[in-house]
Amino acid sequence: MGRRGSRVTVNSQEIISALENNAGVFRETLSGLPSQMLLWKAKPSDWPILGIICHLVDEEREDFRARVKHALETPTKPLVPIDPEGWFTQRNYLNQDFQEMLLHFLNERAMSIKWLRGLENVNWESSLDHPDLGKISAHSFLLNWLAHDYHHIRQINNLKHAYLRQTSGDSLTYAGKW
Repeated sequence: MGRRGSRVTVNSQEIISALENNAGVFRETLSGLPSQMLLWKAKPSDWPILGIICHLVDEEREDFRARVKHALETPTKPLVPIDPEGWFTQRNYLNQDFQEMLLHFLNERAMSIKWLRGLENVNWESSLDHPDLGKISAHSFLLNWLAHDYHHIRQINNLKHAYLRQTSGDSLTYAGKW
């Protein structure tokens, strides 16, 4: 890690390594789930695990990898709009095959890592104008890609905990404050 002013910055290779490691985290976290858990939601507004994995496939391919590439290669061109919330219904997430989508995500992540590791002489400060957020650098997109992983790892674990609490009918307070 490097220092920039009073902030600690994470270099791109550390982020890429973490993205690669997270593929294993997703694989293990999502292995062996009972089929009834895949569509289960703690609250009506929640996305079930099947929806999350479908979202991860689309985000990997059409958001983060595409946006990092855009910022590096064509930063002056306008971004292609995406609709992650709309994809849930447009792409029929809840009727997809979970195992197929998990494998699809892991394959997409492997392609992302291969592409990222193959980049040479990268200007991670290359920036584009996001229509809502202003200037965003390729490094910032890369960092947010990792944060997005962590967000969904937490979301999946929260769903798994809530599912266990509800289906067991037992107190889970001994395990610690959730």
